[in-house]
Amino acid sequence: MWQDSALMLGGAVGVIVGMFHGSVVERVMVRPIGAALAGTDIRISARRLVSPIMHVSTVVYILGGLALIAIGAGWAPHLRTAVALTISGFYLHAMVMNSWATRGRHPGWMLMAVALVLIQAGVWLQN
Repeated sequence: MWQDSALMLGGAVGVIVGMFHGSVVERVMVRPIGAALAGTDIRISARRLVSPIMHVSTVVYILGGLALIAIGAGWAPHLRTAVALTISGFYLHAMVMNSWATRGRHPGWMLMAVALVLIQAGVWLQN
């Protein structure tokens, strides 16, 4: 069914975006923030949280994409709508915030928009 393929392709977009996102966030944000905090009075336990917090969105993109691939492949069909709706919410938030923060000059929001269209096609355009 083409709807399954749409879900799996939307999930693949999410996984790929997550992988690139993680690499860029580490290089452009986590390392500079970590270096800036190194000489401060901020406790080491607080400094250790910078990387995990900055990568929450990376994890959501990748795990969300894998969940979409799984439901598109036929795993847990009774969860199809719930998973798609949940991941759509995360991806929609990412799309809006990325577009706003970069004033539309970054491909991340466009890729999330593509993933959202594919997810919606895979769930709402069934028969």
